[in-house]
Amino acid sequence: MSLGTSRALVLEQFGALPRPVDRPVPEPRPGHTLVRMRAAQVAHLDLNVIDGKFGILPDLPAVPGTTGSGVVLASDTHPEGSLVRLGGKGLGMRRDGCWAEHALVPDAAVEAVPEGTDPALACSYFSPVGTAWAAVHSVAEVRPGERVLVTGAAGAVGAMAVQVAARAGAEVVGVVGRPAKLGHVPAPAKPVLAAELSPESVGGPVDVLIDTVGGPVLKDALALVRPGGRTALVGYTAGRDFGVDLADFLLADVALLPVNLMRRGKEVAADAERLLADLRTGELTLAIERHPLDRLAEAVERLRTGEAVGKVVLDLT
Repeated sequence: MSLGTSRALVLEQFGALPRPVDRPVPEPRPGHTLVRMRAAQVAHLDLNVIDGKFGILPDLPAVPGTTGSGVVLASDTHPEGSLVRLGGKGLGMRRDGCWAEHALVPDAAVEAVPEGTDPALACSYFSPVGTAWAAVHSVAEVRPGERVLVTGAAGAVGAMAVQVAARAGAEVVGVVGRPAKLGHVPAPAKPVLAAELSPESVGGPVDVLIDTVGGPVLKDALALVRPGGRTALVGYTAGRDFGVDLADFLLADVALLPVNLMRRGKEVAADAERLLADLRTGELTLAIERHPLDRLAEAVERLRTGEAVGKVVLDLT
């Protein structure tokens, strides 16, 4: 029996934006959960996939969207009517993802979310919160009293890293690339423009650098880390390439430590869920931009240019 039609964004060619298509609502089947989507994240990972520049790419045509949230319509595992987060198991990469009004996904890609959670928050919190926690605690092992420099500090991951580092007892400096974003660096961090990075502007050497942007900013910020310090490498929105002079690098004696949430997801899951409670009450903050399905181009443009503040989400209600 037909369940009617549903709108989805379908990618037909790498390097081009997906286009809206009306198609039948997926038929429920064993081992899968049918979800009426409420929100879906637009992330840099999703842009890498639609650009054809990620290591895992779908067969086309395909529905992008690696993370989303919605209400269960049919499932043998998850209660009908419950709010859930979708992610993992190849969503938006090996199989159709979340940029659609309805999604049929493996049961294992579905995780319950506390009732009453904003769907936009439900679909977007885990990556920035989990990455920030891993960078501060698991990778850089920030200690009370240390000085921490965070690049991209008005972005989702950077802003969360500022807050998590401050909670760990660190003195935090937040770096942003645009004057308009200085006011979006969370307290109690000292905001600094990337163009003005210097020992004087950040108050002297830092113990830890948490870099969320890569590119030239990483090179400039790395010079401010004290010998024996640590750098947690999180992202590359400002550039994927990074070169060092080996002689200078060995002399600086700064550890470069990658943060891979795909590998550490289960490790930080309990901590991310605990911090979600603080996001719901406002004790922690995560900025979210919301765009309707038919304004995908605007959402993508704001993410690509760096104008977006925090997470970018498609509103599918």
